[in-house]
Amino acid sequence: MKEDNIIQKKSYEFALQVISLYRKLYKANEFVLSRQILRSGTSIGANVEEAQAAQSRADFVSKMSIASKEARETCYWLRLLRDSNTISKCEADALLSEAESIVNILTSIVKTSSKSK
Repeated sequence: MKEDNIIQKKSYEFALQVISLYRKLYKANEFVLSRQILRSGTSIGANVEEAQAAQSRADFVSKMSIASKEARETCYWLRLLRDSNTISKCEADALLSEAESIVNILTSIVKTSSKSK
């Protein structure tokens, strides 16, 4: 992974945090929501990685758009976990802040890449 690719780095580090949360939830016998957050939270980085090998600008935009949608879905699951008191407000808010930062970066990438040259 290139050090200068901020979205690759952020999405990878976020996925590691999500894996830790998944393990904690799973140990607490929360199986459904834990799998949802694991799937969407790790999918962000997987789609960012796929975008790096895109066959065209349209393919790149498509993969980054999917990553953005997964990040938004992850925000939903984090809010649900927080508001149902399944995880602490502090833990949820820290992860939400990072997820929202990723959404903002991805939105900017998609908008910039979608402009015709």
